[in-house]
Amino acid sequence: MALRQVLEALDLLDGWVTGEEAAALLRERGLTVETTDVADVTGSTTFVRAIVPGFDGRAEGGEALTTGIIGRLGGVGARPDQVGMVSDADGAVAALAAALKLADMAGRGDVLPGDVIVATHICPDAPTQPHDPVPFMGTPVPMAEMNRHEVHPAMEAVLSIDATKGNRIVNHRGFAITPTVKEGWILPVAPGLVDLAEWVTGRRVLVLPLSTYDITPYGNGLYHVNSILQPAVATAAPVVGVALTAETAVPGSATGANHPSDLAEAVRFVIEAAKGLGSGALSLYDPGEFARAVAAYGEMTRLQQGGER
Repeated sequence: MALRQVLEALDLLDGWVTGEEAAALLRERGLTVETTDVADVTGSTTFVRAIVPGFDGRAEGGEALTTGIIGRLGGVGARPDQVGMVSDADGAVAALAAALKLADMAGRGDVLPGDVIVATHICPDAPTQPHDPVPFMGTPVPMAEMNRHEVHPAMEAVLSIDATKGNRIVNHRGFAITPTVKEGWILPVAPGLVDLAEWVTGRRVLVLPLSTYDITPYGNGLYHVNSILQPAVATAAPVVGVALTAETAVPGSATGANHPSDLAEAVRFVIEAAKGLGSGALSLYDPGEFARAVAAYGEMTRLQQGGER
């Protein structure tokens, strides 16, 4: 179970926390952690990246695929406008909890086949911005900068976790998955992920619908449901969004809106997915079908370009 690690991450992040404090907690569990401080005119944040080695991971010359788990968010807090942790913190909470759980598993002898790279950022005072139907959290640094530090070249499959409650499209509490996105293509929902989502939750799978707009870079003037698929503009690896959802539209800047049980389900889901991806039992897409699609209709990588100026 991952609830203990979720509660640990929630307790850590519910305050004026620094990225170094988050990194220290992960290092205490034996993980290799890198931090990078980045500042811009709109704010500053600390990127945190941890590596959980697998027993047959490529980092040690093995063959198993490397999974990326990215905690997407604008910030864990919106100080001074809001006091306390905001709903948008879910991505960072889930990513840190996943790293903690994987480290604890490894300490007990349950090492995954492939390496897992977990990345997020810690900002307790992110800006807010208008959005319909409810306000969004803004980003302390440009989205391209966030991708530069969170999307690692070694990630061969990416699970992007993000609070996705500020909409009226998915009206269920828990988590939803997106179709796979790769190189500008919105691909079918991975059947193996449907199985895992239903096994982990004991409920029917929830799928977050995407438009082409959602997979283009921020800053191009097009509507985005949120930033959950922004990692897909910065990699050729397949990306799936893991969206923390609600029955009602909840602002990303709302406090008191983080649900430990929902977060624990999302963490268990990404860990089960990492097991399958590393072992080869799970794939986020069909490579042969993708090759046929590109051969028939051409590349869509132009959708990964442009955006922020």
